[in-house]
Amino acid sequence: MELDATDWKIITILQAGYENNNTIARQLGVSEGTIRARIKRLREAGVMQIRALINPDVLDNKQLALVAMRVAESRLLETKAEEVARLPNVLSVSIASGRYDLIAEVLVDSNRGLVRFLTEELSAVEGVISSESFLMLKSYNKFV
Repeated sequence: MELDATDWKIITILQAGYENNNTIARQLGVSEGTIRARIKRLREAGVMQIRALINPDVLDNKQLALVAMRVAESRLLETKAEEVARLPNVLSVSIASGRYDLIAEVLVDSNRGLVRFLTEELSAVEGVISSESFLMLKSYNKFV
């Protein structure tokens, strides 16, 4: 899908924070129907999502962590990234350069949740040969 200048303006406005379609339309000098149709098209094409995000620091008994992983074979990177992304509590997975092949952002129930994630869920993904976990103690400008 090719994005034009109007698409990028809509995305930029929504990245800054929620605005209703009428407000966006007034800012861009187009109709509300145009904005509605553009947003629908962008969402259906998988270009963007609209969702409410919350500061993880206000979530009681939840722990945000990064789990860095090494994969047995480079040819498995995309397959393993997709498998890890489907695990419960995984917010995102990225293929990375450097010491680790994959980095997953997970939101778990305190420390026990991380142990369960590592021992029961991640360990079931064949081809992930090692992992290292990083607990996020305090986040700034981070929403999940």
